[in-house]
Amino acid sequence: MRRTSRLATLALAGSLAVTSCAPPPRLSDQDGRVQVVTTTGLLRDLVQQVGGDRVNVVSIVPDGADPHSFEPTLRSARDAAYADAAFSNYALLEEHAVVKVLDANIDAAAPNVALAEGATKYAAEVIPLVENLRLDTPWLGLRSIGDGAAFGADRASQVRLSATAATGPGDAWAYLTGTFGDTTVTFDSADGFDDDDTAVLPLDAHTHMSWAFTEPGVYRLRFEAALQVDDDGPEVPRGTGTLTFAVGVDPARAGVDDAVVVDGGHADLAADVDTGRLVVRYDPDGGGDHSQRTLSLEDVVVEVPTKALSEVPAERSLRFLGRPGTEVYQLPQAVLGKHVHGEIDPHLWHDVRNVMAYVQLVRDTLVDVDPAGASVYRARTRDYLRELDRLDATMRRAVGRIPASRRHLVTSHDAFGYLAKAYGLEVSGFVTPHPGIEPSLADRRRLARTIADLDVPAVFLEPNLRARSSTLADVAREQHVKVCPLYGDAFDATVRSYAQLVRHNARTLVQCLVPQENP
Repeated sequence: MRRTSRLATLALAGSLAVTSCAPPPRLSDQDGRVQVVTTTGLLRDLVQQVGGDRVNVVSIVPDGADPHSFEPTLRSARDAAYADAAFSNYALLEEHAVVKVLDANIDAAAPNVALAEGATKYAAEVIPLVENLRLDTPWLGLRSIGDGAAFGADRASQVRLSATAATGPGDAWAYLTGTFGDTTVTFDSADGFDDDDTAVLPLDAHTHMSWAFTEPGVYRLRFEAALQVDDDGPEVPRGTGTLTFAVGVDPARAGVDDAVVVDGGHADLAADVDTGRLVVRYDPDGGGDHSQRTLSLEDVVVEVPTKALSEVPAERSLRFLGRPGTEVYQLPQAVLGKHVHGEIDPHLWHDVRNVMAYVQLVRDTLVDVDPAGASVYRARTRDYLRELDRLDATMRRAVGRIPASRRHLVTSHDAFGYLAKAYGLEVSGFVTPHPGIEPSLADRRRLARTIADLDVPAVFLEPNLRARSSTLADVAREQHVKVCPLYGDAFDATVRSYAQLVRHNARTLVQCLVPQENP
C-alpha cells in the first residue's frame, strides 16, 4: 500500500475560506488504513461500501450542501493532500473550485478518478444534457472544446477567451445576469479592451451570456483564446478570430459571402484548445450541445433582429447599458444565473445500474492502491452489487405501481433525467435547469400551466434546495398539489446512504403519484 508521509504544501486553487478554529484534518498519514477523499457524500458512501474497515474516507462537500455551488475550505485541501486515492463524479457536476482544490493538492502518484467518465468502461450509460431554450432570437453562449492533453492540461486547467477589438456603429457588451439580478460584464467595447475583457471556462464546458448593442448596423468583434494549464505556468495561445453581428439590419449587409446566418436556436462562440481555432458551434433548433455542428468563425453572421430591441430597466446593476428607458438590441442569455456545464447529464446515480458501474471502478482502483486488500474489496463489491440489484428491482416495482398517466416528474431543477429514462417516468417540468438559476416569471407561468394541463398530483423538491426553491412550493400551493421530497445530490439526517436514497425515492414516488384509492 502506498502511504503518504509528507506534511504537504497545500496548493490552494482559488480563494478558500479559512477560520482560526478549524478542526484538524480528517485524513492522516498516521492512519494505517487507505486514505480516500471524495467530492460528495454519495461517493463517500460508495467507497465505504467497497472498502469497509480498510479505508478512511471523507468528502469535500458536506452532507446537505449543494455540489454545484459549494466552495471548498482549507480543510478540504488538507484532506486531499493526505489522500491515497480520490473520487469525483465530474462531468462538471461539482463546482470548479472543488475540482481545482482536489487536483492541486492530491499526490501525483495517487489515483484521481472521475467516476462519471471512467464508469462508461463498466457499461454505465450517459445521456445528453439538453436545454429547451424557448427563445425567438438566437442564444449565443461561450464554450471551450477539447482536453488540451498535448499541452499537459487536466480538468483543473482553464481556457481564457478574450475580446481584443471591435468595430461597429455603437458599443457592444457581453454580460451575465446572476441569480439575484446582479451582473458581471465580460466584454465591454465602450471603455476599450484589456485583461478584464476575458471569460474563464473549465475545459470542455460552456456558459450562458447576454449580448447587447446600442445602435443598428454591422459589428465585428475580435477574440483570442489561450489555455492556462496551471496557475503558475504561461498561457498557451489557442487561436484568434472575428465574429460578425448584424444588429437590426439585413444580415446580407454584413458582406460575408455564403454566410451561415445564426438567427435562432443555440450557438456558442467556441475555443478549440486542441486545434487552436476559434469556431462557432450551432444548432438552429436549440436541441442542445450534443447536436451542434461546427462552423468557421469567418463564415458566420449572428443576427440580432429588430424584435430584440428592449428598454434598459431601472436596476442599477444594468446602468452600464445606458439610462433607464434607453433602447438596446439584446440577445438574452436564456436563463438567469451563472450556469457552466458539459455535454452530458452528470446525475448518473439515479439509474442504479450506473452505480453498479461506479462501484466496480472504485473496487479496481482500491485494489491497485492496496493489493493486500484485494480479496476484501472484491468480496464486498460482490455483496454490494447484489444489494444494488435489489435496489434496482425495488425502484422498478415502485414505478410499476404508478398509472402511466401519472408518471410525471416536476422537480426543482433538472436532475432526474436518468431516473426517468431508466424506470419509465417522464420529466414533464422543472423550475430551472440548474439550482443556481433564479426562475423568471415566464418559468413560473410555464410551470403552473404544465401542472394544470397534465393534472399532475404532486411535485418533487430536493430537501437540500428547499431554501432556494420557494417557487416550486408556491406554484404547487396555488395549483393545490402536494410537495414531496425527492433526494437528488446530497444526503441529510434522514438519508445517510445511497441505498436509503433509492428506497426513500421509491416510497415517495408511490406515496405521491399512486391514487389514494389504490394505495
